[in-house]
Amino acid sequence: MKLSYDPKGNVAYIRFHEKLGQVTTLKISDDVNIDIAARDRVYGVELLNANERLTGDHGALIVESGGAHREISLVA
Repeated sequence: MKLSYDPKGNVAYIRFHEKLGQVTTLKISDDVNIDIAARDRVYGVELLNANERLTGDHGALIVESGGAHREISLVA
């Protein structure tokens, strides 16, 4: 899994797999798109207006994995 954030565009992208071929984008809402790859696997999730969607009380995205966590600032 890879998380990227573009502060200039305020867009976060969570990629779950390496891209193998073409993806189809499903618009879930005005701020959320899901990319679907072969065999209906979720390739990634794009979050527009990310700092408004992902921040907690202290202005950071908290990523948890394997019992560990990391805070990523979403303030440009």
